[in-house]
Amino acid sequence: MDLQLDWDLGTAYDMFVSLEVLHHPDKYGLRGAWAAGVRARLPTDERETLEQSQDLFNIPFHWIHGLPQPKDGAAVLWSLGRIPAAERLATLMLSPRTPRQAARTLQEVAARQDWSEADRQVLRSVYVPWRKEKGLRAPNLVVLLDCWAQAEDFGRRYARALQAYHEAFFVEEEKRIRPALERALERAQALAQDLALPDLVEQLSQGLRFVELPQVAKVTLAPSYWGTPFVFMGEAGPKSDIWLFGARPEQDSLVPGEVVPDALLQTLKALSDPTRLRILRYLAEAPHTPAELARRLRLRAPTVSHHLTALRRAGLVHLMLGEDMDREAYTTRVEALTAAYNALKNFLYE
Repeated sequence: MDLQLDWDLGTAYDMFVSLEVLHHPDKYGLRGAWAAGVRARLPTDERETLEQSQDLFNIPFHWIHGLPQPKDGAAVLWSLGRIPAAERLATLMLSPRTPRQAARTLQEVAARQDWSEADRQVLRSVYVPWRKEKGLRAPNLVVLLDCWAQAEDFGRRYARALQAYHEAFFVEEEKRIRPALERALERAQALAQDLALPDLVEQLSQGLRFVELPQVAKVTLAPSYWGTPFVFMGEAGPKSDIWLFGARPEQDSLVPGEVVPDALLQTLKALSDPTRLRILRYLAEAPHTPAELARRLRLRAPTVSHHLTALRRAGLVHLMLGEDMDREAYTTRVEALTAAYNALKNFLYE
């Protein structure tokens, strides 16, 4: 089956990616104090609602993809306002590939405005494994079910919270990041003229390498400033994916006004740890899975995963994925070391 490639552009994606990053700053290398300061700009009720929403959904790709142009924060709020409050949670959370049994259970909870232990067991057995398979965090099922039992109330609160976030922070942020998104899209489209999709994704993502592409009919690529250098993958339809690739320039920082570029800072942090240097040395010899590294380093698997995340955040490793692979594998991204040296030299002598 030939894979169709499409493109999209809009700050709406980053509106939701930024919420993910601000609520989990350690994972993305963002200063926790600064992230907390941004969240503190919101009134207490709105701040708590956005925290709650992180247990319900991350980035509603399928919904954002269908927003009207220019697909910005204003379009998000306008489109959300046109959805009845009681239907907003279902619209944002239930994607085309959400397991049917889980979707049916949640919709029944919303209709009853109450939930039972049987409902929680269904979600534990169906919905939680599905999220883990997609690489998403396991949700707090009590929070999730409480919100679905009060879907109309949550829909109202969430619209107010998103409005408050837009006014307090994101309306100015999207002005800053829009030019970078446009330049990144132009560059990606130019690269696509000469590169096959796996090679294109590897270059845009600073190291994500597909051994075998996912079995979908179409992939839409869209730039993300806040997601750099990670790739965020979501569903646009039953056989259609959306992948967000990094669009933040190497000389930029996520924190406005920061002097030291994020890419350089993350690289120096990653290289300052002796365990990570050992990992890079082993990965330079041959690809390793996290389990293989854990055995070789005699460390617990979560500790190794933490170090690999730091190396991936700095763009120092290739992450190899495939549709039929039951494990992920890493190798050292040698070209990134040369780029890091040049970035440091440019910073010192620019």
